[in-house]
Amino acid sequence: MRRLLPVAASLALAGCAGLPPRAAAPVPIAAGQLGLAAAPLPPVAPDWWTALGDPQLDRLMAAALAHEPSLDAALARLAAARATLAETDSVDDPQGALDASLDRQRLSGRSTIPPPFAGSTRWIASAQAGLGWTLDLFGRQKALIAQAGAGADAAALDAAAARLAIVSGVASAYVDLARAYALADVARDLVASRDRSLALANTRIRTGLASDFDARAGETLLAEARQAQIRAEAGRTLAVHALAALVGRGADFYAQVGRPTLDANRLAALPQALPADLLGRRPDLLAARARIDAAVAGRTAARADFYPNVDLRALIGLSAIGIGNVFSTDARTYGGGAALHLPLFDGGRLRAAYAGADARVALAVADYDGAVLRAVREAADALAQVADTERDLAEQRRILAGLNATIRLDRTRVRTGLGSQLDVLETGTRVLSARQAEAGLVADAALRRVQLLIAVGGGFTPAAASPAVESSR
Repeated sequence: MRRLLPVAASLALAGCAGLPPRAAAPVPIAAGQLGLAAAPLPPVAPDWWTALGDPQLDRLMAAALAHEPSLDAALARLAAARATLAETDSVDDPQGALDASLDRQRLSGRSTIPPPFAGSTRWIASAQAGLGWTLDLFGRQKALIAQAGAGADAAALDAAAARLAIVSGVASAYVDLARAYALADVARDLVASRDRSLALANTRIRTGLASDFDARAGETLLAEARQAQIRAEAGRTLAVHALAALVGRGADFYAQVGRPTLDANRLAALPQALPADLLGRRPDLLAARARIDAAVAGRTAARADFYPNVDLRALIGLSAIGIGNVFSTDARTYGGGAALHLPLFDGGRLRAAYAGADARVALAVADYDGAVLRAVREAADALAQVADTERDLAEQRRILAGLNATIRLDRTRVRTGLGSQLDVLETGTRVLSARQAEAGLVADAALRRVQLLIAVGGGFTPAAASPAVESSR
């Protein structure tokens, strides 16, 4: 062994001479480069939608998280990643196996087998237990385990991101359903208003105060209002269908969806600026960061392939010609030793593998940086839209208040003989249109609040990424 050690060391140095230079550590984009505020995100509960006070929404969320195929797929990928981690981790431990065989074989008469076995047909029996252990002297197996562990972390975060996407989809669809109900109400009131206008026009025609032109105009306006009502009710039906699809149900579920009763003003406190911990609150960003760690570990393993592998081996067993002889003391066999594998030349295969691993690190960093920029933009857009929509809604409510005051004045003028009922009906039509715009803005305001909550992580907590997903099933 003392004579072999210098030879093994010389071979190791010769093999390591072709090592590529160690690559620089990846530098993904940092929060400080993005202008994020110093204040952290206010606490958001994982089931934040329960604050809206709508039991039907709670039921729909539970159904969606229990039956959504995309979440099932994400959890299946998580299980596969964890199995890969366990398999990779097991290679680092000593490996033992027991092999046994019994064969009927004619032994050659012109080989090394002596008489009386040469040229005869015999039973060949063998039983052997072996033990092997690969010494991870240069960290290859450790890097592979780290790579598999980072892959499992990314899969868990992907599952959390899938859950967040489902919650976002259901909440948005539910807000759209509330919008559809409100617009259908306004359309129904518009039909009633136009119907009264037409009746008044017909009365004025009979008294000679109007012409058929007024009746035709009233009929056209009534038809337009009925068309708007049909479209509003169709939108409400489609919103119900969308919700049923999101919760994994079909036509049997449509009749179970009623009018929403949510109150968007009861949502959790929203940030006033982009939070400093935004990058750590988004599961998609954390998954992309975990993939950087996996790529770096893969590059480390590829570099370790240039170093020698050392295996320790031991065996003990029985081997004999003839079934009866296998149990004799002379049938014992045992041994042990070490094996060294060192790549000397391989046509550039190891260098190509290392270059590929280095490229995958660069790709993972680029993907992460792109995801970060998209996330910051989503959060910034949602933050701006919340403020803009609320200002827009405030102005619309001032418009509606002004029209309501006008209609009260018109009614007073009618009672005093200074105005006509047509003025009241015309202002009433404008009020209904203003109500329609208000209903749309109320829904938009709720939707923007939901989008902002989702853009900043939607109640996701990094420390509980995997349990949070699994407990939702």
